[in-house]
Amino acid sequence: MKNNMILVVNPISGGLDKAELIDAVTEFAANENVNLIIYNTTGDSDIEKIKVLNTTHNPKRILVAGGDGTIKMVAEATEHTDVIIGILPAGSANGLAVDLNLPKTLEENLPIAFHNHYMEMDMISINGKKSIHLSDLGLNAEMIKNYENSTIRGKLGYALQTVNTLIDLDDPFVVTITGDFPTLECEARMIVVANSQKYGTGVSINPNGIMDDGKFELVVLKNMDLLVLGKIISGNMPLDSNDVEIISTDKALVTTNVPVSFQIDGEYCGAENKLNIKILPKQLKVAIP
Repeated sequence: MKNNMILVVNPISGGLDKAELIDAVTEFAANENVNLIIYNTTGDSDIEKIKVLNTTHNPKRILVAGGDGTIKMVAEATEHTDVIIGILPAGSANGLAVDLNLPKTLEENLPIAFHNHYMEMDMISINGKKSIHLSDLGLNAEMIKNYENSTIRGKLGYALQTVNTLIDLDDPFVVTITGDFPTLECEARMIVVANSQKYGTGVSINPNGIMDDGKFELVVLKNMDLLVLGKIISGNMPLDSNDVEIISTDKALVTTNVPVSFQIDGEYCGAENKLNIKILPKQLKVAIP
């Protein structure tokens, strides 16, 4: 009897045509004697539809061809079910794939997604919404908002919006962070809620992040002039300076004096002035190299 696997494809992620990818996965599945069910996301009730497919076909694994947002959607659809997620990175930001050290090519990723052992990953709840990777308040979220409203996709689009966002910088906001640690109150440009280490661009924002340790980090960037930004982008996170503070915890309340742009896993979520954050331990089985 054949094993079932579901392939969830985000047709528009990364601005790439997915026909070749689907062909390659279909061929690999046939050689493995796996019954492959393909689902293309539409942006309309995808979570519900994936839930139904998961219940109907009871797959051992669900493969995801898309970026962080698509992976998160599948994670939410398969909550409380025993299924392993295999990632085939195909988004404009594949931060989770970068953090898991997944290879660059589809050929190398297919055997991992189909066969390899898995890690039981934590997720983070932020105001009741789930994050698997990196979410933030401030500068980067503002950039994602500008990117979503622009016509230029891919890395060039991100680069252009970085420049535009820095040029249009507002005043810093005042943030108060409370939890099982000394209360922090300061001016900030950006606050990252991090389950892992790196953005999809490869920039390391949270060098100590571990995705299955039952904790998340709050990375508070107090200053974001070009010098600090340059250090972060070049991989020299200024941890020993007054510009950055990192809090590692399993729950926290973040409040700001004004509403600030906020994003979860690369998707803009509007402006927030209060984030209620807690860790959700071992929520997700992900195949790893």
